[in-house]
Amino acid sequence: MPREAPYLAVADVLRARIVSGEWEIGQRLPSRARLAVEYGVGRNVIQRAMDRLIIEGLLEGRAGSGTYVRRPRERLRLIRSRHRERREGSLPWQDRRERGRADAWDSHSQVRVPAPEPIAERLAISPGDFCVCTHYEFLADGRPVQLSESWEPMAITDGTPIVLPEMGPLAGRGVVERMRSIGVAVSTVVEVPRPARATQVQANLLGISVGDLVLQIERTIFDTDGRPVETADMVIPDVCREVVYEFGVDHP
Repeated sequence: MPREAPYLAVADVLRARIVSGEWEIGQRLPSRARLAVEYGVGRNVIQRAMDRLIIEGLLEGRAGSGTYVRRPRERLRLIRSRHRERREGSLPWQDRRERGRADAWDSHSQVRVPAPEPIAERLAISPGDFCVCTHYEFLADGRPVQLSESWEPMAITDGTPIVLPEMGPLAGRGVVERMRSIGVAVSTVVEVPRPARATQVQANLLGISVGDLVLQIERTIFDTDGRPVETADMVIPDVCREVVYEFGVDHP
């Protein structure tokens, strides 16, 4: 059996000391140099161990100050469901499963944005074809909980009342209802979740640290002819949200 990496062993010991309450919330940990001497390892081993605990949400680094025990954050549940509309306003136990659901959002749309090559490929259009690009910041109880960047081909929506997702008669009603209003029937939603680390911009918007674990979900919505009508990249901070996929069972 391979031996456990030294930094993992140190992380285990530090984690146990934190959980036991040896260091209180908000308290500064000893310096890397002091911990390196205490455990008989190099400073780089201590740094990697601390980095791991920062990612786990137990510690936080403060530039020019040191590393501190982080205040625990409640990790709320976000449910991704194919039958979402059937659950709206339903049973109390369902509401308890998903407290902290986004209840407000800020958005900014740009029209006639040339599609970058990766977006064009996802939308089955040519690179440079015009799209509407909308940036979203979703809030729960005033706290940012999700980011999203949405792209819709203007070949579908140009000249219609729904060209801007958050303006017009169906503002904020969602892709499915908006597309239905112009005769486009949505049939399929494909989501590809991938783990990632928060960039500086994402960290600033979400109130987390650079390098914190996030879940990136690449979503593409198709009509009944298999044509992509929207694609989006969603970013959800792992430290305060867990994503649960819920599927109904089709009966013959």
